[in-house]
Amino acid sequence: MPAKQAIATLERFVVRINAHDPSGIVALCTPNHVFTDSLGSTLSGRERLKEAWAGYFSLFPDYRIEVESAVAHETLVLACGFASATHAASQETWRIPAAWRARVADRHIVEWQVYADNKPVYELLSREA
Repeated sequence: MPAKQAIATLERFVVRINAHDPSGIVALCTPNHVFTDSLGSTLSGRERLKEAWAGYFSLFPDYRIEVESAVAHETLVLACGFASATHAASQETWRIPAAWRARVADRHIVEWQVYADNKPVYELLSREA
């Protein structure tokens, strides 16, 4: 797979995330897609992924990924930038540096892994509990 095509797939995926569209996100995932969060926890299965994205968007309705740069080698894409959002319950905002690793096949995302220091997010959520 050409690097440009892999990066274009990642960009389409980010557009769906920024549109807060769980169905659109899942439509760009392979049936065996694996999501890995910044703590290393994994999730797979289209319905579970769709529910997880919907739940995240209910917590952070304006969640946004800002990709500043991306590089690809064959099916592997690495991107870096920022993630930001407003917490629905408290209206507190956060913006953190982040990186993402995607494995692409046939214009779909096989793997999506997040690398970020989510301490500000976890602190915000712990105050709500």
